[in-house]
Amino acid sequence: MDLVIFDLDGTLIDSRLDLAHSVNAMRRHMGLGPLEFETVYQYVGRGAPVLIRRSLGEQAPESEVQRGLAFFLQYYGQHALDYTTLYPGVKESLERLQKAGKKLAVLTNKPTAVTRTILDGLGAGEYFFQVYGGDSLPAKKPNPLGIEKLREQSGTERSATVMVGDSSVDVETARNAQVACCGVTYGFQPESLADPAPDVTVDHMEQVADWVLGN
Repeated sequence: MDLVIFDLDGTLIDSRLDLAHSVNAMRRHMGLGPLEFETVYQYVGRGAPVLIRRSLGEQAPESEVQRGLAFFLQYYGQHALDYTTLYPGVKESLERLQKAGKKLAVLTNKPTAVTRTILDGLGAGEYFFQVYGGDSLPAKKPNPLGIEKLREQSGTERSATVMVGDSSVDVETARNAQVACCGVTYGFQPESLADPAPDVTVDHMEQVADWVLGN
């Protein structure tokens, strides 16, 4: 594999607490009670608008969803690094892959600005030649557009490209782009990796690097 594309939340970073606190701050702002953290975790993966829609309930009018979304984005932007950390072995693995000449990128449905803030704040931004967020392109994951653009920019064949992620959204994205997928079981939604299943499943980020490098 020459191009390794990483999901962000649940793959590179453990952002669960900051996301849950921000969602509940939004609900408090809207006059609602808090959600269980585990419930919020299940809503992550398809972008902030979907997260807020799910967090407010399908009965919420669109105007309330937009009001909640605006508050959430502002609040989360100020608190995205309160508790968020890189998962164990992430920085070491990125270093290994970069030194081996692999092209590394991030493809997430999280807004681009806060994605870059988090990566830079955690000292990982330098490893990626490109970072695409949910507002970078006309379509989000599981649409394959992000992978196609990254392949085009890096000059990489489909057969030499892999998407690394923790949820079915990432597997669907890889399938739609006809590239390989590596699932990590330590993230937010490991249960969703059963259907569709990735090509390979690993329990630690170091195993991703081992697999890509053929070790």
